[in-house]
Amino acid sequence: MQKDTNYTFDNVRVVMVNTTEPGNIGAAARAMKNMNLSKLYLVNPKGYPSAVATARASGADDVLAGAVVCDTLEEALQGSHLVIGASARQRNIKWKQMDVVGACSEIQKTTSVDKQEVAVVFGTENSGLSNEELDLCQILMTIPGNPNYFSLNVASAIQVFAYQNYVYNTTTEFEKSTNEIASNVELEGFYAHLAQVLEHIEYFEEKRPKELLMRRMRRFFGRAEPEKEEVA
Repeated sequence: MQKDTNYTFDNVRVVMVNTTEPGNIGAAARAMKNMNLSKLYLVNPKGYPSAVATARASGADDVLAGAVVCDTLEEALQGSHLVIGASARQRNIKWKQMDVVGACSEIQKTTSVDKQEVAVVFGTENSGLSNEELDLCQILMTIPGNPNYFSLNVASAIQVFAYQNYVYNTTTEFEKSTNEIASNVELEGFYAHLAQVLEHIEYFEEKRPKELLMRRMRRFFGRAEPEKEEVA
């Protein structure tokens, strides 16, 4: 199946976490509208709403007007089925990692099923996403660049992603998936229940701390892409 270039990505949301510069929110909205993305979620933004954000949006006022402001990342992810976290930093624990092209392929596969949504999460300007925030993601997305100098502004990173998503999903032929994967809410319920069971049998100990072990469990099950009935 091939999508046309007028396709709007209503089932893809961009999530910006703890953004400190309102201008970056406006620039992100402008980048999104250019590439037919309209769903913007803002987690605890600083100094927003802002005239600076509106000016930087340069006509993408509708994206800003429709932006959903949330207190927590968990709130911003409700209703999503695949969560992709953007990061340039190396991590001690390896999440399932893809470059932006691979991530767009996963977006295409997930959104080919009716009513399945994807959230792509971008962290704060200074430090990106924390490990705790990445715990809520199934995929870590990287944008390749100069290894000797890689300091991509968050709005620029969103522009790169938005462009690649537009190109990939409007020019690439694909087979429609029939797998209904578990939603973010369903996965979080599963992880909470799993942690309760492991605590009940006293599995956690000094050599197996809860935080580290649950992070590994999230990576393990995240790679498996469990379906709704498998975590019910």
